[in-house]
Amino acid sequence: MATFEYKGKAVYYEVIGEGRPLLLLNGIMMSTRSWTPFLEVFQQGGNQLILVDLLDQGQSQAMDQDFEQALQADMLDALLTHIGLASVAVFGTSYGGEVALNLAVNYPHRVNKMVLANTVARTNAWLKEIGDAWNLAVGDPLAYYSTTIPVIYSPDFYDRKSDWMANRKKVLTQTAFANPDFLKRMVRLTKSAESRDVREKLHTINCPVMIISSEQDHITPIEEQDYLREHIKGSCHVVLPKTGHAAFYERPEAFVSVMMGFINLNTAITVM
Repeated sequence: MATFEYKGKAVYYEVIGEGRPLLLLNGIMMSTRSWTPFLEVFQQGGNQLILVDLLDQGQSQAMDQDFEQALQADMLDALLTHIGLASVAVFGTSYGGEVALNLAVNYPHRVNKMVLANTVARTNAWLKEIGDAWNLAVGDPLAYYSTTIPVIYSPDFYDRKSDWMANRKKVLTQTAFANPDFLKRMVRLTKSAESRDVREKLHTINCPVMIISSEQDHITPIEEQDYLREHIKGSCHVVLPKTGHAAFYERPEAFVSVMMGFINLNTAITVM
């Protein structure tokens, strides 16, 4: 557990274990703490985990003004220099996957393998409207919950985990979604992705890439990951059935099997 300074802001990170470095990039509402249930399995196969709270996330210091999402990749480049790592495998989900794409196209030497889950190459008009709706709901914890959370999960998950969802609603509306500092961060994070578009640079990605989609993702639909597969040469694409945007929470065993199987595969397989 440590911090390093980037552009006058303290950025929180953790380095866990030894072995091949694997950088974990959080979804927009996540933090390093979100990975706690997965830390043991992510280390299997000889992986050193690099966890980081992105700018305006978790235990990293709050930003003072709006910023572009590409700044997150600039910060990660500085972080890897600070830690002393030349290149890493990267896993990013949702917002974290967008940051991973920025890192891969702007600092290609830093990424030797990449897994992108529920991720898009650009913020289209439809996705921007979703972000605007989130920001308009700030100030009313219940409205913010109702605008942001239900669409993240699949109907099947709601049926299977109705008690868990009811408790999550109670907790979030009384804590994070009632916290002005958290909400100000969320507005800046949402705005940071509004103008992002790396479509014209996808062809430059040369590292092995696995793309994971969810059949019932209502935030980043499968079509967006189809686009990534079509424009990142040699990439693989797996779709999880009856699963929503938060795939690794909904189907942890299936998700981790796909993700870590790809991350830990060190030898290319040629079928004659």
